[in-house]
Amino acid sequence: MPSTLCEATDPHCLREGESAALLRGHPWRRFVVLGDSVAEGLCEPVDGYSDLQWADRIAAELRAVQPALVYRNLGRRGLRAHEVRAAQLAPALAFGPDLALVVCGGNDAFRPGYDPGAVDAELAAMITALQDAGADVITVGMFDVSHSPAVPEALRAGLGERMRRLSAHTGRLAERLGTRHVHLTDHPAVADPSLYSSDGRHGSARSDAIATAETLRVLGTRVTGSPRHVSNGAQIERR
Repeated sequence: MPSTLCEATDPHCLREGESAALLRGHPWRRFVVLGDSVAEGLCEPVDGYSDLQWADRIAAELRAVQPALVYRNLGRRGLRAHEVRAAQLAPALAFGPDLALVVCGGNDAFRPGYDPGAVDAELAAMITALQDAGADVITVGMFDVSHSPAVPEALRAGLGERMRRLSAHTGRLAERLGTRHVHLTDHPAVADPSLYSSDGRHGSARSDAIATAETLRVLGTRVTGSPRHVSNGAQIERR
């Protein structure tokens, strides 16, 4: 990443006024987040980029348009998909959301024994329960963290294959169930080392800024009435 690049000049981030234009008139009043550390928000600071985490940034932009919006983030680090459903689905439903972000499976994919079908079943159970309760659901094909310089070379190929498989499965599930899908796995910046933290598992403030931009662009299609499933990766109340 060029040393002069910052969020205001980054071509993959939101431009001034873009968020307000995308979300103008949005219908959401109760936003809940379910997931693992990506949902909770663990990212390393980057000079020139906001320190506000991804889900918090989405909530802040939604609230800027609808100040009465209530936000709850249930995300907790280290959880696998079945643990997210077991611990977070009931409180998420009790919250009464009309918008829900579900992001998990990464901790499953980090393991060589990753079972795509089992993760799909957990995601599907959460998505359908939230939809049946009246919520629009956001799903995510995550950045492929195998590009992180902190991932040992010997682990890179296997991790990358599993992360891409998780993304492909989540994308197909999103299409079948009609979620608002944010596809980051093939984003043009995915191989840029500046997107990743030094722990080899999480992103940086720059990746959160880019993910925020792509998420709001997908949510903007809901406001304008475009089709529910959107894949644009080729450009694309705290507890």
